[in-house]
Amino acid sequence: MLLNKGISVSYFIRLIKWDLVAIFCYAAVVGTLDHFSFFKNISVSLSIPALTGTLLSLLLAFRTSQSYERWWEARIVWGGIVNDSRTLIRQIAQFLPSCERKKEVIQQFAIRQSMWCYALGYRLRKESFPSFLSAYLQRENITGDHLPNALLSRHAADLAAVSTEFELNANIQVQLETTLQRLTDAMGKCERIKNTIFPRSYSALIHFLIYVFMTILPFGLDDNNAIVEIILATLIPCLFIAIERTAILMQDPFENKPTDTAMTTIAQTIERNLAEMAGLPVEEKTMASFDYYVM
Repeated sequence: MLLNKGISVSYFIRLIKWDLVAIFCYAAVVGTLDHFSFFKNISVSLSIPALTGTLLSLLLAFRTSQSYERWWEARIVWGGIVNDSRTLIRQIAQFLPSCERKKEVIQQFAIRQSMWCYALGYRLRKESFPSFLSAYLQRENITGDHLPNALLSRHAADLAAVSTEFELNANIQVQLETTLQRLTDAMGKCERIKNTIFPRSYSALIHFLIYVFMTILPFGLDDNNAIVEIILATLIPCLFIAIERTAILMQDPFENKPTDTAMTTIAQTIERNLAEMAGLPVEEKTMASFDYYVM
């Protein structure tokens, strides 16, 4: 969710500014050489740079498609977290018999599940936990290297205690454990996406083909104006670079970028939903400020 402003053109240009400088310098050299010395007499068929451009377009299409699939998978996983969070609290409210402690138990699980969503998002971005989350973990004495997993372990321990206290049958326990397992699976999928590096060979090959394309393009143009050739040899590769940079932005959905999966916003939605289900007031959380967005 964008906080103050959209993703401006200047933001995007800053991401590719050094690529633009390198492309312009290289295109200027090649375009100039095409009009001097023995390079002036060299001419290639326009079909050769066209073939190179077609091959480059195919690679970029594949790269963009794969990057979008990673981004979309991350969004699907967090959509599942929303559903399973609601399901967990609904199951507890449905399965526990009516008594004075029922509301307390539901509220404990609702608060802990909300904190788990926040903790998972901040861990995936490798950011420090906000004060409200750190205070909750300290108050509940939840420690460990992997705090989201520790929160789920506390879920499991309390579900076992609740099952014994309320004498829940085995079928109910299995349903609760299945929901908890789905949350664990979702956490593992997020970590897999986060820790799986997109093969660098694609970027290396794309950049190599872009410079090959820039090298042969001026010799395939019929225009005798060096400035026009330099402009064309700069503009077209810049479009390819822009497409590749778009793919790079999407391929890592947990890196605190404007194109990220909106984990904090989703966690806030989950918190409001669970608080309503558990009869709790919704408190406004103070989030760390970012240059562009609260995700």
